[in-house]
Amino acid sequence: MHGISNSITLDVEVSNEMKDPWRNTKIALNINGKISRKDWGLTYNSALETGGVLIGDEIKLDIELQLAKA
Repeated sequence: MHGISNSITLDVEVSNEMKDPWRNTKIALNINGKISRKDWGLTYNSALETGGVLIGDEIKLDIELQLAKA
């Protein structure tokens, strides 16, 4: 992001293999974590008239994947 590479740690929950109604083997992944945009050099922001800033620093990641066996 923004020309900077960083390692991050995410929490991953993996389901057991399952069969869908068409007999395809699948697994599901639930991936969660948080990153700080400042870690990638994204520091710009804009002050609001009512106080505070326009863009927060923390970005929450919540990814749900379903993978099928080929």
